[in-house]
Amino acid sequence: MQFVMDVICAHSYLGYTRFARAADLLRAEGVQVTVEFLPFELAPGAPADGQPLLAVLEQTFDPQAAAGALVFAERAAREGLQFEYGKAIATGTFDAHRLIADAAHQDKAEPMAERLFRAHFTDGLHIGDPATLARLAAEVGVTTGHVPSREVRARLDGVRRLGITGVPVFLIENLPPLTGSQTETTLLAALRQAAITKGEHRDH
Repeated sequence: MQFVMDVICAHSYLGYTRFARAADLLRAEGVQVTVEFLPFELAPGAPADGQPLLAVLEQTFDPQAAAGALVFAERAAREGLQFEYGKAIATGTFDAHRLIADAAHQDKAEPMAERLFRAHFTDGLHIGDPATLARLAAEVGVTTGHVPSREVRARLDGVRRLGITGVPVFLIENLPPLTGSQTETTLLAALRQAAITKGEHRDH
């Protein structure tokens, strides 16, 4: 399956967490679940110097946007996620997507994506900063520089050509796209159905 996401998108983080739990259940049953991360920029062209996220939300949208983020944080906490919006830093995510692409070549895209989500939402780290990204890559055991920038730009263009204008989106084989964070139950059922369909196709 393919997961269209941005690492500064709260719904992408929640959706990925639910997907990971569903995938773990299936993998424990011996079902193969693979995921390809497709990049999406919530704020294309955003400066990489980093600004306090809540202030950016208020400036870009309105004061209610910041309040809404804090309500979402309470909801996420019930699922074990810690959203520290007071520390979060708004930034561009192009280089973070490039790091996930590098990690994919080393079969480490899932732990790399999870670490970037957590770095942004929980640790208050500036994930547009090259030094921060290098430190996170080393932490996960990922070497960088494998994927050129032009390849990431091509993937971003490809996602736009699919008509995707918001994230997250789950593209699961032979099923209609699932948009939004989705429930773990829905994702588990969809992944299970995809595995069954793939098995039937192999049998024929």
